[in-house]
Amino acid sequence: MSQTNAPAFSELARFASLLKDFTSASDTGLRLDAFRQRGLERATRLGFPTTSQEEWRYTNLEPVARLPFQPAPVARGALPVAAELGKYFTGGAAARRLVFVDGAYAPSLSSPGPALAGLKLGNIAQHGVSVADCLDRCAGAYENFMGALNSAFFTDGAYISAETGVVVPEPIQLLFISTRAGAGFTYQPRNWILAAANARLAVIESYVSLDAGAYVTNAMTEVVAGAGAQVEHVRLQNESLEAFHFGGLHATLGRHTRFNSHSISLGARLARQDLRAVFAEAGGYALFNGLYLTQGSQLTDHHTLMDHAKPHCESHEYYHGILDDRSKGVFNGKIIVRLDAQKTDAKQTNRNLLLSDQAVIDTKPQLEIFADDVKCTHGATVGQLDEDSVFYLRSRGIGAVEARRMLIHAFARAVIQRVETECLRSDLDRLILAKLGGGKDEHE
Repeated sequence: MSQTNAPAFSELARFASLLKDFTSASDTGLRLDAFRQRGLERATRLGFPTTSQEEWRYTNLEPVARLPFQPAPVARGALPVAAELGKYFTGGAAARRLVFVDGAYAPSLSSPGPALAGLKLGNIAQHGVSVADCLDRCAGAYENFMGALNSAFFTDGAYISAETGVVVPEPIQLLFISTRAGAGFTYQPRNWILAAANARLAVIESYVSLDAGAYVTNAMTEVVAGAGAQVEHVRLQNESLEAFHFGGLHATLGRHTRFNSHSISLGARLARQDLRAVFAEAGGYALFNGLYLTQGSQLTDHHTLMDHAKPHCESHEYYHGILDDRSKGVFNGKIIVRLDAQKTDAKQTNRNLLLSDQAVIDTKPQLEIFADDVKCTHGATVGQLDEDSVFYLRSRGIGAVEARRMLIHAFARAVIQRVETECLRSDLDRLILAKLGGGKDEHE
């Protein structure tokens, strides 16, 4: 499709003609076709988001709406050299790794690791039937416009399934690399992470760019965790500062499940993360932990929803923002405690550090409580660096620039330290330190 006759993102009625490129004659294909059609219908009913809608009040998508909608062509020809990608690898040498280039799985660059009984690790194309069986289980598949659009047009993504009692000792990295950044090119990966009862695993999704351009990533991840499962999930967004990134995470948690989610947003001209956890059974625990660093005219938006549908569940949210220049941050965190969710313990905190007089943060913590035996708190703070602390460090012989960097790093590290997987925590800490060092980031 040429750029001149491509529909803009806001012209939804014309998207239907593009679905023919995603059809298949197989049984799995037919089931996916119906799934895609429902996603497109949902997106059409919702309409392209505008600032007149409360959920998008502080995030203007007009620059995205003007782009031509072009499902990015699959990379043909030479792939990136594996040695050049090492700087994007995380999780250590033993990590299991799936690499996707321009939305397509690249087996020659991937290292899924040795076979482990009860673990299925691959891409959607390899596990089509299993994916089709999961479609009706996915929570939040059509909750918002971007999720619905992804349902219609996803092409590939990761499939991870850990059976009952399986412990995956190594972290699993899902590395998504953009090499073709044509205006309006759109990558829409969809990932499934299934952890059966008492399974344990850690997953990091990394999104990076090898080329600058006004392309769009629209990535959705579904997590289904069974009774007693322990899942740690990290999303690292470090794309080109000309790109647009939309990310969705929908987690359905079973009885006594422990789910830790960490969102680290560093790149993109405009980035939006929608994260949702549903306590489907009693006794669950969820952590939403986030860090966003913005500069220039970047905009980063986090919308979270903790849905306490069952009793005796606990949730904690900690989001830290560091904003410089004319950048903008948005945080909208909602906790819902439903009528039967007695003994809920929910806490939410959003803290923001403004490094410039022109930086802006719009923060909106929310509680909706329908039960009467609960403990719920929320709060937000906005401030600047403590000049007394800067003076204290300088009085010990530390230069002004280094003193400020140390304080900013400490603010960011409070988030990073909550990552339980040690090798991931160390990698993220080094990355953040490089970002704050004033030099060119190693991931750009």
